[in-house]
Amino acid sequence: MCPKHGRSCRRDLLLSFSQKMRTLPWLALEKFTKSFARFLKLNNPPFFKKMSITEIQSKSILRKQKKIETWFVSRYGMNLYRGCTHNCAYCDGRTEKYRVDGEFGKDVAVKVNAIDVLKRELDPRRKRKPMQKGFIFVGGGVCDSYQPVELKYELTRQALELMALHNFPVHMLTKSTHIERDLDVLHQINEKSRAIISMSFSSVDDKISRHFEPGVPGPSQRLKTLAKFKKEGFPIGMYLMPVLPFITDTHDKVQETVSAAANMGIDFIIFGGMTLKGGRQHDYLMNVLRDYDRNLAPKYEQIFTGDQWGRARMDYYDSVHRVFFEIVKEYKIPIRIPPAIWTNFVDSTDRVIIILEHIDYLLKMDNKKSSFGYAAYSISQLKEPVEHSRQKIEEMKGIGATTARLIREILDTGTSQYYEWLLS
Repeated sequence: MCPKHGRSCRRDLLLSFSQKMRTLPWLALEKFTKSFARFLKLNNPPFFKKMSITEIQSKSILRKQKKIETWFVSRYGMNLYRGCTHNCAYCDGRTEKYRVDGEFGKDVAVKVNAIDVLKRELDPRRKRKPMQKGFIFVGGGVCDSYQPVELKYELTRQALELMALHNFPVHMLTKSTHIERDLDVLHQINEKSRAIISMSFSSVDDKISRHFEPGVPGPSQRLKTLAKFKKEGFPIGMYLMPVLPFITDTHDKVQETVSAAANMGIDFIIFGGMTLKGGRQHDYLMNVLRDYDRNLAPKYEQIFTGDQWGRARMDYYDSVHRVFFEIVKEYKIPIRIPPAIWTNFVDSTDRVIIILEHIDYLLKMDNKKSSFGYAAYSISQLKEPVEHSRQKIEEMKGIGATTARLIREILDTGTSQYYEWLLS
């Protein structure tokens, strides 16, 4: 016991560690060292000293999408925290419109009643009709569910245990290797339904990551985590987004990233360019960018011209998408989540919407015109399952005879030969 603090302090623990090192058999030393390091990390983690934690109450946790989110094939989403200490320089969550209080990157709000609220939201006894079938997306636009504060509160793990109990499929998206902690409960979900494990990257360059993503494990560590989940039988994906203009969007960097993903057996890669909104996000990124390369800041000002959504000029997006599309075709990696991963876990209407939007994206990536996206929107406005309108599909706005035949094929077979051909 420490005479000053009346309990075991860090100094006592280190002294004990050095004494045990002298007596431990050499073969046991490595295991002991790892266990002790984990104890220190969980009981006195240095990153807790660098962040401000505010405990808050939330009225709701589970968010149902108005229309299924086809990038993630998710019907539901949730944010268990507000704010993120990963502190990625380009993070859109820093933008004022999301109303994240405090200093983004250091201050985190914890929804301490989240699990009690989620229990009520998932309890079928409290529903007049069953919840719609679909994936729950565990990621978040203003937080990462596995940021360091999760080690203390374990809200993500407890939420996953509830999803396992109620047989909901999940799609996990994180930058943190802490997700490995929950391998056991994710196994339960994957055996009962499906657990998709995805990680986001801007490149696979550890040096670049250290500058722009200071609070997360490097890309090389994230790739190892994905490989571990792949070996355990999970479908795995890479969200290569956002690529950083003039830094990680070059042909060589994209080639390096796609090659690394292919080598470890990735099931799909979703690609996206960066957005940059005025205010906090813009100012913070510009400061970080100048520290990296002062010559790049003026180039960013040229392609980001004040669009209200933070979008860059379309000619820039077109050029980087062409680079990605040509490279990924060489490796034959799907650029949308393949239907074999999700099709059995969504209802018929959502299945049609996903496939139509995927076709729309694949055609536009190949510089072809498409009205399939509008057709997907029309289907999403139906008040009843699409099969109930099977004979009236052509009467819907934006749906012609060819699209109607494709929709009926999806209803009959669960997929479309044209869609499968585009994916391949």
